[in-house]
Amino acid sequence: MSAPAPGKLSSVSADDAAGWVSCPGCRTLLYRKRLARDLGVCAECGHHTRLSPWERIAQLVDVGTFVERTADALPPTADRHRDPLGFHDQQPYRERLAAAGRESGEPEAVVFGTAEVGGFPLVVAVLDFRFLGGSMGTAVGECVTAAAERARRTRTPLLLVTSSGGARMQEGCLSLMQMAKTAQAMARLREDGVLSVCLLADPTFGGVSASFATLGHVVLAEAGALVGFAGPRVISETVGQELPAGFQTAGFLADHGMVDAVVPRAEVRPLVRRLLRIHAPGARTRSGPGGGGAPPIRRAAALTTADPWETVRRARDADRPSTADYLATAFDEFCELRGDRCFGDDPAVIGGPARIGDRPVMLIGHQKGHTTSERVDRNFGMAHPEGYRKARRLMEYAASLRLPVVCLVDTPGAYPGIEAEERGQATAIAECIARASTLPVPIVSVITGEGGSGGALALATADRVLMLENGFYSVISPEGCAAILWRSADAAPEAARALRITAPELLDLGIVDAVVPEPAGGAQLAPDVAAANLRRAVLDQLDELAGIPARELLSLRYRRFRSFGERRASEVRSA
Repeated sequence: MSAPAPGKLSSVSADDAAGWVSCPGCRTLLYRKRLARDLGVCAECGHHTRLSPWERIAQLVDVGTFVERTADALPPTADRHRDPLGFHDQQPYRERLAAAGRESGEPEAVVFGTAEVGGFPLVVAVLDFRFLGGSMGTAVGECVTAAAERARRTRTPLLLVTSSGGARMQEGCLSLMQMAKTAQAMARLREDGVLSVCLLADPTFGGVSASFATLGHVVLAEAGALVGFAGPRVISETVGQELPAGFQTAGFLADHGMVDAVVPRAEVRPLVRRLLRIHAPGARTRSGPGGGGAPPIRRAAALTTADPWETVRRARDADRPSTADYLATAFDEFCELRGDRCFGDDPAVIGGPARIGDRPVMLIGHQKGHTTSERVDRNFGMAHPEGYRKARRLMEYAASLRLPVVCLVDTPGAYPGIEAEERGQATAIAECIARASTLPVPIVSVITGEGGSGGALALATADRVLMLENGFYSVISPEGCAAILWRSADAAPEAARALRITAPELLDLGIVDAVVPEPAGGAQLAPDVAAANLRRAVLDQLDELAGIPARELLSLRYRRFRSFGERRASEVRSA
């Protein structure tokens, strides 16, 4: 089908090109042309006005690349506005459909087609709230499903933009069935490893939010959007609850871990472009740190033996590079995703798709920060259950898109507080370890600082476990061990020596596969050198693992951990 006429893709129609409009948020009078230049966002209060599908497409895709395919998925014209139930409330359903078509200028509440963003191809479908509140009947369900099927067939990323009141009541259970139809189309897309991105615009509710709209690999909420399952009126009239301030807003969803990000309208296109670039095979990115980096060390005898307690102190140095620092120096690009999809987001764990060299990967790491305020905000790198659930979600994402996983470990341990126990800390860690053990993609973990107990192991159940030269990895902190066995935390240096937690000792035990060299005095004294060394080590391991079939990879990973305690150290390493 040919591309639409240019006028359809303009942000403001000819009739609306002049004059003023009142902002729905603050009631300020806004000049229409300026409002169009501001992408429909009020310059006074930041209110995001609702857009037509064509305005949305014009803002998102490269000029001249959109080819509409809506008609390909809709029934023939004679049957398009069929009324399967003969539905009649205050007005016959057929009359409502006709009126909605006249008002919106569209045959249905969706526009679907193909386009490019930043030169990268994608399939895009946008719901139209002007047409019966963007409700999902059979025609909308058919177009969304057709979009997902086209994306799957052509292995092209899918972008869905939603604005809907939910299922279309006038089509009864046929409308309800569209939830299952669209959800299974998204599930097949995920299983086949094709990227999907969902943007929840204002409003997104009911059968749309409870099906395809929240099933993307990446789920974004546009700033100011109202999103939920049951609308405020339904909640009020069915259960009589009084709703708190800010309920069902985009910010509310982010606070509860339901979306990856809340995005102002001006940032949506750059974010989508970045996601497409990171995931695109063979896409070029900026160069990493120069110098190539020193090779990882694989023999304990080649390492300088330092006092274990001094190693512990260096690993805990507040100036030591964090995961965020390595993302800026050792990796080429990164897009952070947030939330565990059921409770909240944990800033002690950061993660998202990234690129290192020419490889797209999933990066997951503990994050401490450097200043006191940063460390408090990040809970000193001690993750809550939602941090580990987020990590597990990102592992699933990686498995779906066949991305290797790279984990950077730096934590005193999982957070041991009351609220963590209430939310299932032990189960969250166990599920993370179990999922990592069965993930059908390569996993490389690097202990960059502290490797504290099960909180570290949750991100270190990997095919290759590396350690920076001044890192340590232990079943318990030296202080905790000293308090239990020596009856005094003052014996922590002695406990550190007894636990054999340093790089040379763990390399000799076969716990780690190689050691990433650090500059003299520690990574904090020359972070760029440390980043170059880490980059080289990770790339080396990814190269070694790249050609191993998934079944063999899983077998080798199982044998690796099955061996500990069964054989001598040298035999463990060779296994």
